[in-house]
Amino acid sequence: MSHYNVEETAQPYQQQQLAGQFAQRFQLLAGNIEHVIRGKREAIELALICLFAEGHLLIEDVPGTGKTTLARSIAASVDAEWRRIQFTPDLLPSDITGVSIFNQAYQKFEFHKGPVFANIVLADEINRASPKTQSALLEVMEERRVTVDSEPHQVPRPFLVVATQNPVDMDGTYPLPEAQLDRFLMQISVGYPDHASEVEVLKGGPSGPQVERLPVVARAADVAGMIDFATRIHVADPVYDYIVALCGATRNHPALRLGASPRGSLALLRAARVKAAAAGRHFVVPEDVKALAVPVLAHRLIRTPDAELRELTAGQVLGEILTGMPVPQAV
Repeated sequence: MSHYNVEETAQPYQQQQLAGQFAQRFQLLAGNIEHVIRGKREAIELALICLFAEGHLLIEDVPGTGKTTLARSIAASVDAEWRRIQFTPDLLPSDITGVSIFNQAYQKFEFHKGPVFANIVLADEINRASPKTQSALLEVMEERRVTVDSEPHQVPRPFLVVATQNPVDMDGTYPLPEAQLDRFLMQISVGYPDHASEVEVLKGGPSGPQVERLPVVARAADVAGMIDFATRIHVADPVYDYIVALCGATRNHPALRLGASPRGSLALLRAARVKAAAAGRHFVVPEDVKALAVPVLAHRLIRTPDAELRELTAGQVLGEILTGMPVPQAV
């Protein structure tokens, strides 16, 4: 069993202070959003980890569980610009990215930005648009810019795409292929609220907490600073080894036809750094990696036909791998 020494992660006192400030701001944001999304603290924190890790979030859930409200609440809490794009079969790539229009007065083409030029973009029911339109959004997610007429246009920072899928009524939809699913940092499910939380929602009714009334608790500039700090969180060599071993085990598991790619390893590392900072630490521990393995890696795995027949989920396979893999111990 490998070991890692927490003393090796010792940073200047200022780093620890900054980690504490990061954790305070993170919990303040999560608590603010929870005023609207009741009883879903874990889903809220995972969405915020995506924001600070500069990743993107795919939410697959039934209608009415708060997918749209979650994205709007993050934008309202951060004082960020947000846009909602309803994906339909007739949606064109230019409807997302924007289009060049000829200006008669100046005798030249001018680029008119599309709804993707916002801090938080909600791609509602992404599987209902054609693959060509899906690819236009996924390209912006990866490159963080739109190129029109050989001219690049940067999207603002922070930039978070929250895409939703409805797992029921799949007729006439275009499921995202595995290569495109890999571009999402996480895939989560909000799920139904528990009994007590749903009672609170009913009691609030029309006069209860609403997104429009949420106070702003962070500026977009604050979020950008937190993103930069998260990239400096220390990772000890045994934790790097643990991440690589975990992803490597998915490539050799008999129940999986395709394991996690190196992009999956990098995604897990970025998310683990944010989780460490959110806990007020300036170093990553293996528990950060374990806690995020399923939401970060499960959607990147393709099961074998036999595993599908046995109804073995990718999350269950990851659970088996995590259970059987030795964890680096602090000394």
